[in-house]
Amino acid sequence: MLSPEIIASLAAELHQSEKTRIQVEHFSRRYPAMTIEDGYAVSREWMKLKRAEGRIVRGHKIGLTSRAMQISSQIDEPDYGTLLDDMFFEPGDIPTARFIAPRVEVELAFVLKKKLEGGKVSVDEVLDATEYVTPAIEIIDARIEQFDRHTKVMRKVYDTISDNAANAGIVLGGNPVAPRSVDLPWCGAILRQNGMVEETGLAAGVQGHPAIGVAWLAMKLAPWGEYLEAGEVVLAGSFTRPVAARAGDAFEADYGALGRFEFKFV
Repeated sequence: MLSPEIIASLAAELHQSEKTRIQVEHFSRRYPAMTIEDGYAVSREWMKLKRAEGRIVRGHKIGLTSRAMQISSQIDEPDYGTLLDDMFFEPGDIPTARFIAPRVEVELAFVLKKKLEGGKVSVDEVLDATEYVTPAIEIIDARIEQFDRHTKVMRKVYDTISDNAANAGIVLGGNPVAPRSVDLPWCGAILRQNGMVEETGLAAGVQGHPAIGVAWLAMKLAPWGEYLEAGEVVLAGSFTRPVAARAGDAFEADYGALGRFEFKFV
C-alpha cells in the first residue's frame, strides 16, 4: 500500500481541488502500484479532513453498479463513497459554482431505520432495516481529471475511488414509499434535460435489485469496523448513464408512481 504520508498528501490535493475547482492529475499515473485499498484509504483520509472542518456524515453512495461500468473499469464489484451534510440539496436551484464538471444520475435512495452491519447481510435484512425508499438524483463530479493531460488516458478506478467515488451532491424528491410496498426492480424513471428526454431506466439495472448494493456495502464496511447506521441515506446506484450539466440546464426527474421533481443548475 501507499505510505501514510502519500495517502495524506493525495487527500489534501483532493481537498484543495474541490475548493479551487481546479482538477488534479491522475494518482494512478503518478503511483502505478496503487491499489483499490489505497484508493479507499485516500478517500477516508479526505473525508477525515472534511469532518475536521465540521462536516457531518449523512450516509453513503454506491457506484459502478452496472455490469457495463464494471467491465469498463476492469473491476468485478461496485465502489462506494461517503455522503456529507453539505452535499444534500432540495429540488429547485442547484449552485453550479459548487462543482467542477457536474453530471446527473438517476437513482433510488434507501433511508434506514435500523443499523446494518456484519459480514453477511441479505436483501431481506436491508428491506427490514429500511424506513423508506425515495427517488434521488446523484450529482457526480471529478476532482481528478477524467483524461490525463499528458497521455490522454482515461482515469482508472483507483482514481475514482480516491475521489469519494465521484460523489458531489444528492437531490431527494418525489414520493417516499415503504420498501415492500412496490416492486423495486420495476421502479423506473425518465430524466428530461431542458425538456428533452435524455435517459430512461429501471432500477433492475442496479445488479437486478437496488437493495443488493446496500447489502453489499454493509458487508464491505464490516472489515473496517464500520456499518450503516439508522437514519443514514444510502444511494443504491445509478440505473441511467450520467448526463452532463451546465449552468442554465433545467432537469425533470419523473419516477411515475413515485413522483417527479425538478431542479436547475444556476
